[in-house]
Amino acid sequence: MDACLEVIVLDSGDETAWDRFVEHCPEATFFHRVGWKGVMEEVFHHQTHYLLARTPDGTIQGVLPLVQVKSRLFGNALVSTPFCVYGGVAALTESARLALEARAETLAVEKQVDWLECRNLTPRRPDWSAKELYYTFRKTISADPQINLLAIPRKQRAEVRRGLQHGLTAVVDEQIGERCFDIYAESVRNLGTPVFPRRLFRELKARFGADCTGLRIEHQGQSVATVVSFHFRDQVCPYYGGGTPAARSTGAMAFMYWELMTRAADRGARLFDFGRSKLGSGSFDFKRYYGFTPEPLHYRYRLVQASRLPENNPMNPKYRYFIQLWKRLPLPVAERVGPWLSKYLG
Repeated sequence: MDACLEVIVLDSGDETAWDRFVEHCPEATFFHRVGWKGVMEEVFHHQTHYLLARTPDGTIQGVLPLVQVKSRLFGNALVSTPFCVYGGVAALTESARLALEARAETLAVEKQVDWLECRNLTPRRPDWSAKELYYTFRKTISADPQINLLAIPRKQRAEVRRGLQHGLTAVVDEQIGERCFDIYAESVRNLGTPVFPRRLFRELKARFGADCTGLRIEHQGQSVATVVSFHFRDQVCPYYGGGTPAARSTGAMAFMYWELMTRAADRGARLFDFGRSKLGSGSFDFKRYYGFTPEPLHYRYRLVQASRLPENNPMNPKYRYFIQLWKRLPLPVAERVGPWLSKYLG
């Protein structure tokens, strides 16, 4: 490690410099942006530790966003970054990466967490424990919508055209905390997952502005599907998507993602990042059938107090009964109780 580097905790005066670094660092993602710090603190009430490595003249060489998620039910973890698909160190040099990881390990011991988790997009730290559960789906897109349409495999392309035949229309929604959230909340309840608080969508829009967009799909004047997406450099990432039962019969989901692809390409996006899915899940298959190739995500765990890797995911058999029970909850009850649980399911 470079002795000239210092690792410090971000303070409010460095936030602009942090985001400037993230914007230009090749390893950085939308989920490294400093706006997530406020989301973690204000919406989920988790303690954050945003670390940056810099030279004596103040030049940032690397960043590592960390959030402590502490729960009696799900454990005590230091995560980069919860509620996000990517995280870990974003740095310009190996010295900065090592310095940040070393500080994170020290912090994990000081906080007496069960584990330290880094959600790396690329391979890193083979000496830490690994879990091969999540995959990401990313591919380049064209400025020409017809090229993008023809790149979708035949079956899903037929679904897009079915949406066109049903007269589906796309509506840009700036108030993502209202109708977008309502559709999303119903969709995740139907999947047996606790929903996030409505405030999350409002906070994301407030902190990321035009880089956080909402798109609703309507059929005969009724909203049937929605997606909230993030924009970063030349990338678009649909992140919170869902549909009503009517979405299936109209081809709304396939139509919605093609419409998003077209609109994102118009604003300069050349990479469509479909986010992560668990191996064996329905969303994994949907993205694969849409023409995306799954790539394993390299999540790494430095066990501290824990003796084995965490299994806090719906694939764990002990959560199956809970999932089935949650699906039967009335939506108002799910929206009221869900935020209390979801804040620990990052």
